[in-house]
Amino acid sequence: MASWLPETLFEIVGQGPAPSKDYYQLLVTRSQVIFRWWKISLRSEHRTTKPGETKETHEDFLENSQLQGKFDFLERLSDSLLLIIISYLDLEDIARLSQTSRRFAKLCTSDELWEPIVQSACDHITPDMRALAQDMGWRQMFFTNKLQLQRHLRKRKHRQGSQRSSQL
Repeated sequence: MASWLPETLFEIVGQGPAPSKDYYQLLVTRSQVIFRWWKISLRSEHRTTKPGETKETHEDFLENSQLQGKFDFLERLSDSLLLIIISYLDLEDIARLSQTSRRFAKLCTSDELWEPIVQSACDHITPDMRALAQDMGWRQMFFTNKLQLQRHLRKRKHRQGSQRSSQL
């Protein structure tokens, strides 16, 4: 069966933390996980060290006890990709996820996540509602009841009207 996925699903290359000059590569393909390393050192005991490589199936990689706890795969994903993943969660799960780390708290309360949630929950978003959301935040707007939103919109219009009249 043909796959829509490319052969290489994920690749990251990096250098070890200073003062190391060692290089690492993690490559995830459709069928396996490949970890490669190159030890770069001026020390005589490391001069003969050859590059290393470990290849494992996805299942074997996830069951490898030596790797457990050493890789935080979610930390390596970009914010934009994590936001896409988070958008599929239930609201209850988003709330729980926001409590796990500062990064997830920031993502789970971001306007980038909540704007599409509000748009999917509302039939129509007026320009005034959009402006209010920019002021108060899309998440706050989602959890504010309709009566409070109407009151906020009236206050905002009143402030804008009084600002315009004072400018004249």
